[in-house]
Amino acid sequence: MMKWVTLVNKKPYVFIARIPMQKRKVLFLCTGNSCRSQMAEAIVNSLLKEEWEAVSAGTHPNGTIHPKVIQVLQEIGIQHSGKSKNVSEFRTVQFDLIVIVCDSAAEECPVWLGAGRKLHSSFPDPAKITGNEEEILAAFRQVRDSIAEKIPQLLLLSWEICLLKLT
Repeated sequence: MMKWVTLVNKKPYVFIARIPMQKRKVLFLCTGNSCRSQMAEAIVNSLLKEEWEAVSAGTHPNGTIHPKVIQVLQEIGIQHSGKSKNVSEFRTVQFDLIVIVCDSAAEECPVWLGAGRKLHSSFPDPAKITGNEEEILAAFRQVRDSIAEKIPQLLLLSWEICLLKLT
């Protein structure tokens, strides 16, 4: 079933266009593709699955998803069965948006040479936290909650900006 979005001019509410809505694609990039990008992929595919299709990748994927990522996602009812992937797997895929989730300029933020608009939204790497088990788990939960709050807003804002460019 095709979804439609109706564009109107805010003042005086003049009909501008009706555009068919297709599921948009987003790629979440980081270095290892084991924590932050995996969380973002799982959260978007769970909470925004009608509007967005998310995948994640890394420039140097470590080959596994951190077990605490799976644990903290399950705590909020998200079952994630992704895998750690290399960004080169997606060079030919057309994305609407690429979101880099690396933490700081000191980290290796990947360069995306494919199609799609690129944004950067920084989250700390919970895998780098040291401490006891509860402190480490708290760091994973904090990053999960930040991603669950910021990423849907970022996707909505990026889509609204895209629609404004069409008018």
